[in-house]
Amino acid sequence: MAGIKQFNEEEAFERILTVFWQRGFGATSMQDLAQATGILRGSLYHSYGDKQALFLLAFERYRTRFLSEARNALQPADPAQALQNFFRYTIQSMQVGVPVEGQDAAAPTRGCLTTKTATDETAMAEPIRLALRSLLDGLEKILEARLSAPDTLPRLNLPPSEAARLLMTLTRGIVVIERVYQDAARLQATAQALIDILVQP
Repeated sequence: MAGIKQFNEEEAFERILTVFWQRGFGATSMQDLAQATGILRGSLYHSYGDKQALFLLAFERYRTRFLSEARNALQPADPAQALQNFFRYTIQSMQVGVPVEGQDAAAPTRGCLTTKTATDETAMAEPIRLALRSLLDGLEKILEARLSAPDTLPRLNLPPSEAARLLMTLTRGIVVIERVYQDAARLQATAQALIDILVQP
């Protein structure tokens, strides 16, 4: 085990993020985080605070990365293609496998960290709820901005703000369906059905 000053912080938080994503907030202990990072539990407490503080720091890194990649996925000029790319990214993100220590079998898909945390009764402290809302609000704003483009507005069947909220909400719904079916084609088809409703040819 290493002291905090002897460890790469970015690498440590990537491991912390993986543990929270794999186990969920409630089932993760400080000892789990210490073992995953190789950092003494006391050093984690001293440098960053308790489990909630570590989650919030890891989640902020995840939020920044997720929103940046979602924005990049929405770059195509054609709005239907942009939304197809966006859903392809979100579906692929949740279907990445999370390695399980000591197991060589195919790793289970990791699902969605935001939704997994939102449905965790032990993760309802206000700072965590605010962090989750920050990601969802940020995603909604990115979608609304993309759908507000002058060449996109005439093709929308709903105002950009309403379409963005509907799209963001669907991303939460397909998370649940992914956990049950783990079928990327099914999820993409559902997303395409909504795109067809929202965007005129």
